[in-house]
Amino acid sequence: MRQPDIEIYLKEDFLDELIGWLEQHVGRVELGSWANTMRRGTLHGETAIPLMIVRKAAGKWASIWFESEHTPWATDVDCARAVAAGINREVRCSIGGWQEEHGEANADSWMKVTAEGEEEFVWAMKP
Repeated sequence: MRQPDIEIYLKEDFLDELIGWLEQHVGRVELGSWANTMRRGTLHGETAIPLMIVRKAAGKWASIWFESEHTPWATDVDCARAVAAGINREVRCSIGGWQEEHGEANADSWMKVTAEGEEEFVWAMKP
């Protein structure tokens, strides 16, 4: 089932690698200036996809949010797999499309994805 948006987490040190990979494999990335820890932009692939990057969303991990259901990936995990294989870095994402009305039971269940494989883990992110 296609998720309404896609969000992955990547260590901040590798954001430039991600942007380079997106430009080579998906389309041109247009980014605005940083406003504190947030940067908005657009990924120009088959359709224009609003993009938001938030530094320190979870410690040293940045959130990369593709605000559209028209991404090349159906799920967060699909995106994490593609990025992890493409830049050879660990990518994290939620296991499924968690929504607030689902409650807190699985809110801390996450997936670590690397070029070598995947592993579920509990990531108790602190604000």
